[in-house]
Amino acid sequence: MGSDNKNVDPLKNFVAGGVGGICLVLIGHPPDTIKVRLQTMPEPKKGEKPLYNGAMDCVKKTVKKEGFLSLYRGVGSMFVGVTPTSALSFFGNSIGKKMQTPSRSDGEYSLPQSFIAGSVAGITNTIVLTPVERVKCLLQAQEAAKLNKNVSTTEYKGSFDCAKQLYQKGGITNLYRGTVITVIRGVPTWGVYFCTYDGMKRLLKPKGFSKKLSPWRTILAGGTAGLFSWLIAMPADILKSRLQSAPSDRYPNGARDVFRELMRKEGIGSFYKGTTAILIRAFPANAACFLGYEIAMKVLNKLY
Repeated sequence: MGSDNKNVDPLKNFVAGGVGGICLVLIGHPPDTIKVRLQTMPEPKKGEKPLYNGAMDCVKKTVKKEGFLSLYRGVGSMFVGVTPTSALSFFGNSIGKKMQTPSRSDGEYSLPQSFIAGSVAGITNTIVLTPVERVKCLLQAQEAAKLNKNVSTTEYKGSFDCAKQLYQKGGITNLYRGTVITVIRGVPTWGVYFCTYDGMKRLLKPKGFSKKLSPWRTILAGGTAGLFSWLIAMPADILKSRLQSAPSDRYPNGARDVFRELMRKEGIGSFYKGTTAILIRAFPANAACFLGYEIAMKVLNKLY
């Protein structure tokens, strides 16, 4: 079996993807906190100023009033959740490639094949991603509400308390609120994610050199994949964040109700609210993810 074929081994991808997920959280959680606060801040009343005037203003106000560590609030659930989510994403991507070319040994896939394989990842990771992001959105929105209303009460004491309360109030379906919109967001987003990464690897590979990229080229390819995938994901991500951070009875028809409310109150531009925070996070977080993944795969391929 060729060495490149080792890179589509599902088990190795699962392990290496988990390592990539840890790297992603370490780098990406603070800007993700800012992203959710911008996306879920209340619409200002007539004559009032918005709570935040962009990403940098949000960072300044958050750190000033709550301290730097507030940017990592909810990170516990992300470590618990993103590690298996990332593992399942790379696992799903490898399964998608093996399904299309089960006996391939040269490691070469067309960009459409890479997109299809990545789309599989958008399905396999949903089982973990949906409840993790539900908890994360609620915790981050809770802190934003406290800041806006200047109150000190805390409904959720942390990630596990939030998950426990959600289950007690509405069972497993309450934890998995937003599953449909997560899949709708995930399938094209993960397709673009892995397709862009594979395409960038080919573009950045010097002629006459091996298929292995240097670390800086991996960082550039991974960061670019993050940027392109998030540009695709943003509208659905706005819907998901609003739905998952709202009280359980607010949107009885799910994402459709969120969509109607956003269009009526804020217009089409609301679907790209928080763009700056998202793009600031997307490049370094996903660059770190792919760098961690590639290093882990290199170690695993040497060991097994």
